[in-house]
Amino acid sequence: MTEIAPEDDAAHVLVVDDDKRLRALLSTYLAKHGHRVTVAATAAEARAFMDGLAFDIIVLDVMMPGESGFDFAADLRQRSNVPILMLTARGEPEDRVRGLEIGVDDYLAKPFDPRELLLRIGSVLRRTRAAPLDMLEPSVVRFGPFSFSLERGELRSGDQVVRITEREREMLRLLCANAGASVSREALSGPGGSAQERTVDVLINRLRRKIEQDPANPVYLQTARGAGYRLVADG
Repeated sequence: MTEIAPEDDAAHVLVVDDDKRLRALLSTYLAKHGHRVTVAATAAEARAFMDGLAFDIIVLDVMMPGESGFDFAADLRQRSNVPILMLTARGEPEDRVRGLEIGVDDYLAKPFDPRELLLRIGSVLRRTRAAPLDMLEPSVVRFGPFSFSLERGELRSGDQVVRITEREREMLRLLCANAGASVSREALSGPGGSAQERTVDVLINRLRRKIEQDPANPVYLQTARGAGYRLVADG
């Protein structure tokens, strides 16, 4: 079932969840707030929709019969950069780490307020939709062939946009805003503080694979031993 919003350029959201009641709730709520919505009960059904439709973001449940959300997301990341916002009843750090390693853009634990989901969807879409090349850039940090806009949260290699997840973007913004200085792991962990510090290393490694020629010997995103991490910018 697909709800079509009045605006032709409305974001198309694919909701994948085996909970029929939640699918209906999210379909109605997101459509009411201007999104086009398609719902699927399983990973297989989601794939069938994706064969014929383009989506701007996927809202994906972890616990589903058959193929789990983690497995579906991992498979999807091999062939698509479509943003993924994962819904889960699990709150353990290990699950957050697994999602980050896969390349999930954001993580929201059940139960949740639909208004928070709407805000998170909007945030992911704003960051992943590329802005025009000729926009003024009042605050850009450059390192080697890369540049990062502090205002837009956009990473580029030359003229090409480099896809990063929301958490990677938050960390890179903090590192670039303090370029040359050490930023502690606690500061980089974001909401949750020390409880999420172990996810920092996972995200740093993901960023290094995107910006370093040799991630094992980083030139730009360096470890500040005993202090955290620092970004080495040009100039």
